[in-house]
Parts: sequence; C-alpha cells; structure tokens
Amino acid sequence: MPSRKDLANAIRALAMDAVQKANSGHPGAPMGMADIAEVLWNDFMRHNPKNPDWWDRDRFIMSNGHGSMLPYAVLHLTGYDLSLEDLKQFRQLHSKTPGHPEYGYTPGIETTTGPLGQGITNGVGMAIAERILAAHFNKPGHEIVDHHTYVFLGDGCLMEGISHEACSLAGTLGLGKLIAIYDDNNISIDGEVEGWFTDDTPMRFEAYGWHVVRNVDGHDPEAIRKAIEEARSVTDRPSLIQAKTIIGFGSPNKQGKEECHGAPLGEDEIRLTKEALGWPYGPFEIPDEIYQGWDATEKGARLEAEWNEKFAAYKAEYPELAADFERRMKGELPENWEEIANGYIQQAIEKAESVATRKASQNAIEGMVSKLPEILGGSADLAGSNLTMWSGAVPMRKDTPDANYINYGVREFGMAAIINGISLHKGFLPYGGTFLMFSEYARNALRMAALMKIQHIEVFTHDSIGLGEDGPTHQPIEQTATLRMMPNMSVWRPCDQVETAVAWKYAVERKDGPTSLILSRQGLPHQERTPEQVAGIARGGYVLKDCDGTPEVVIIATGSEVALAMGAADELAGKGRKVRVVSMPSVDVFDKQDAAYREAVLPSGIKRVAVEAGVTDYWRKFVGLEGAVVGIDRFGESAPAGDLFKEFGFTVENVVATVESVL
Repeated sequence: MPSRKDLANAIRALAMDAVQKANSGHPGAPMGMADIAEVLWNDFMRHNPKNPDWWDRDRFIMSNGHGSMLPYAVLHLTGYDLSLEDLKQFRQLHSKTPGHPEYGYTPGIETTTGPLGQGITNGVGMAIAERILAAHFNKPGHEIVDHHTYVFLGDGCLMEGISHEACSLAGTLGLGKLIAIYDDNNISIDGEVEGWFTDDTPMRFEAYGWHVVRNVDGHDPEAIRKAIEEARSVTDRPSLIQAKTIIGFGSPNKQGKEECHGAPLGEDEIRLTKEALGWPYGPFEIPDEIYQGWDATEKGARLEAEWNEKFAAYKAEYPELAADFERRMKGELPENWEEIANGYIQQAIEKAESVATRKASQNAIEGMVSKLPEILGGSADLAGSNLTMWSGAVPMRKDTPDANYINYGVREFGMAAIINGISLHKGFLPYGGTFLMFSEYARNALRMAALMKIQHIEVFTHDSIGLGEDGPTHQPIEQTATLRMMPNMSVWRPCDQVETAVAWKYAVERKDGPTSLILSRQGLPHQERTPEQVAGIARGGYVLKDCDGTPEVVIIATGSEVALAMGAADELAGKGRKVRVVSMPSVDVFDKQDAAYREAVLPSGIKRVAVEAGVTDYWRKFVGLEGAVVGIDRFGESAPAGDLFKEFGFTVENVVATVESVL
C-alpha cells in the first residue's frame, strides 16, 4: 500500500506536468494543498465517481479556482470520467479541463470558480440548501439528506469582500455541515501578503460565530485528519481549519515563493522537485499501486447503495414525501404547474388591477409561485420594498431550518452567489431581491449564473427615475441595458400585472439560465388584451395596439413607458396618424423568435421610436438610423417621480413630438 505522501505526490506530479505541458497555469496551490486533499478525499469524502450527481454526496469546492489541477488530479485518480489524456489537454480548446473549474465541463466539478470569494459563497448556499432540505424531508430514523460541504480557499478569497458577506451569514445561520479549509501560505500573486493582508483570520471567523481549528500543519496527514474530525464533530456552527502550508511544496528553488503561483515550474525544476519528493516517474506517469490507493469506485458504489436502501425504506413509509423529493432533486415542476400558472394569469386578466409591478410580482408569488414547495425566496434587507415575501413565508434562522425564505441582510453580492450555490445543490427554486441599482454589486455572481447556465431569479425593483426622491445614487439608468447585454441572461421589464405574471411563469420554467425581473415602484395601469395578445407576452414582444392598414410608425416600449406609448398613440391617431404600439417586456426572448414572427411585429421599412427610461444606445438596433429613442443618457435627480418624468421628457407630448420628428 503506498504511503500518504506518495498518494499526495501524485497530485503534485500531475499538477506540475499538466501546467508544464500547457505552458500555462497555477501549480503552487495544488502542490501546497495536496496533503490536505489526500486526507479529505480518502478519509472523509462521501462520493461515487461513477455517479457524480448522487443526491446525498458530499460537495467539494475549490474556491481558489486557479488551483484547478488539484480537483482535476483528484477526480482522475479516484475514478471519475476524466482520463489521463484529459489532463494532458489542460487549458486547451474544448477540453474537459479548462483553466478554472467550470460546472458542466468536468464530472465532479460542483461549481465554476475563479473569481475569488465566490466559491466559498457558493458553498454557503449549498450548506443552506442541505440544511433546509433536511428539515423539509428527514424524519426520525430516516436521514435521507445528510452530507457535508467542503471548501478549499486561500488568502485571495479572504481578501475579497464577498467572503465577509457570506461567512458572516453562515455563522449567524449555524451551518454546521460547512467546513472550510484555509490554505494559509502567506503568498498571493504580488508576493508575500504581509504588505497588504495582516488580518487575524481565525479571530475574524470566531467573531462570525464559526468554530476555528488554528495552526494546523497542512503537510502532516495526521494533524489534518484530526482537524477535519474536530470540525465534523461541531454541528452547531460552520468550521474553518487554518492549514499552514508551503506554496509549491517540494520545489527546491520555488516553494514558498510567488514564482510558483501562476507559472510553470520549468522542466529542470520539475525534475529537481520530483527528486526531492522521491517521485521517480516521468511526465503523467502514475504507477498502478498509486491508482489502487486512490480508487474510490468500489467505496463510492457501496456508499450510494447503502443510501439507496435508506431511501427505499423512507419511500415505503413516506411515499408522497419521497416522490416530492425525487421531483425536486430532478428539477421537475409539479404536474399541475401549468394549471396553477395559467389559472393565476387568467385571474390577473380578470382583476384588471392597476398596481406597481413590484406589487404585481408579490401577487404572482402569493398566487402562483408559492404553490411550489421548492420555493426559497429572499431579499438583501429590502423585503418590504422589493415585496418578495408572501403570507406563507418562513424565514430561516439558526434554530428554524424548516424555512422557505432567507433574510440575506445588506449583502447583494453575497446573496446572488449564495443563490448560485442553492441552485447548484438542487432541490429548490431560489430567488432574491434588491433595488435594480444594486444589481451592480451582484453583477459578477449573476454573470457566473449565466456562465453556468443555472436557474437563478432576481427581483429587481425601483427600476428607473420613478424611484423619485432618493435621487441619482438609487436611480438606475444603464443597468437594464447592461443586464440585457450579458450572454444567457433573460431580462423582463413588464408593464402591468398580467405581463408580470407571465414573466414569473417564464422564470420558474427556465432551467438553463438566470432571469432578472425589472419592476417599478410606482403604480402602472392595466392594459386590455385579447387572448392572442396575452399569448404574445410569452414571446417577449407583441402588438399591444394597432391601426387599420399598414402603420406609419411603430412605438416600442417596456415597463412603465408602455402606458406613455399608448397615450401618445391615441393622440397621434387623433391627428390621423397610423401608429402601432409594441410592448416588449423581454428583448432576449423576442430575439429568439422566428424571423416571420419578428417581421409580423416589427415590419421592415417602417419608422420606429423606442421609449424606455434608461440609456438610449441599446435601442438603436431596433430603431435604426432613421428612428429615434426617448430615453435617458445622464444621471437622474432627486425629486418626486412625476416631476422627474416631466423633467426628462417622459410625457405624452414629448413622445408625440419625437414620433412626428421621424415621419
């Protein structure tokens, strides 16, 4: 049986060889954390390499994602569908081993990491999901949800502010099955961190309410094992293990230095390192006894089989709960979802209420979305403004895990990345809420959701200068446009309660990417529609008001400006003008429609005017050089909303004048 050092050295060797072959990468972290990874994966991790999606597996996250060769090496060695040839293609086009771990590319990779701090935050989300799911489904004698989330993270993750947001909340919620292992090597890209990072990290985490295991020798397998055992024994708090390591461990000339952080060691240094480690093998050469020492396929199959027996017993005693658990973990909606959603949309049509779309959103949550037991809502300290709560909402607290709502506090970035972790874990329909202006704080986590193609819903309210007196610091101008520019982000800006209900239905059903709902603070009038027009909402854009014959001009509007467009169309019709109004709640969905439909809604060769309380450049692709846009290309002012709309030209008179200017 090979020694632990030999098993760990296999990680180091593969990391050195892959980075050298690619002539690109980060060998230092995998070499420094190899001993920790060996103990964690061989002694503690519950997983099945032949079924990376086993529901009750432990989750592992490499938050310092530049060290991606560590998880790649471990996944290969333990028996996942990741071959030696895949490792040789490290960082190459279309390979299963991209430069940073990417969800969906590599079996066993739980989340995309690289932007530092987000991996640990995803881990908080996964731990939240595990705890709530266990509270929802576990019964005495039937612990079908019982797994840990392990996160490796480094100095860079802890310097990022998002780590404070997430770890503070994790401590408050008492997430006892979250264990973070801190690679305390005192090195970042610029060198020794003492010039810019001297926090007492253990004290910081103790202040959050975490259990901390201090000053563990990260190269002593027995010390590592004892530290993880201690962390696992503490069930009322998350744990941080401070592992003192040497970056690039084993390299005679580069260990402990920033030189091995983000560059190949070089062939000569690799030869010297392998000699120092006692690893007498060539590039990508792993002896059979090392593979046997790492192989987790038999153990993994046994662990999953044991869980399957437990679940079968649970299913026999609680068949309805078991069926709901299976449905939720598969990401399927209830069979009666269409009936629920369509019934609610019909109610919204019949009620014909004129309300702010943030209130319309709350009505949709109450009357439609809350019927889904997997709902897990939340807001970044703005529940009363975002209107993200409903009558059956139960906020999660340390002693109340049987919950369906999370008070994220003033943590917009943390909220968005936590939601990503919840979504990746499976079993929930997660959404969050904040003012649209503060999507800026959350943006990189939203981008990660789009990159990973995972479900993530955000309720962004107070969507324009209609916010009013709070002024330009809170008034979004460019945010809706820039969210629309994000690949795979679906953006909806509905104009009334009916469009809002359709937008929510779309967001619930969309499983391959995030959805942003852009909602008003101020009340908006209900728009009358035919059944055909209601059906058109789901296509992203449709004709809301038309004229006899061929229109002279098409007015395109979204959200609060749809009513303005309708008023302008009426006035222009009184002047004998033929005007069509197109409501376009979702540009990205409209863009995906077939050419015939898009031409039927926006005929070629007809002048167009777009109206939206935001930057104008985005709409140029629709109106062309001969059209016009009524929008805002400067920051707002502090004043009542009505005064601001007049000040910035959002009046019927100005829209009419703009239309007339292009005819």
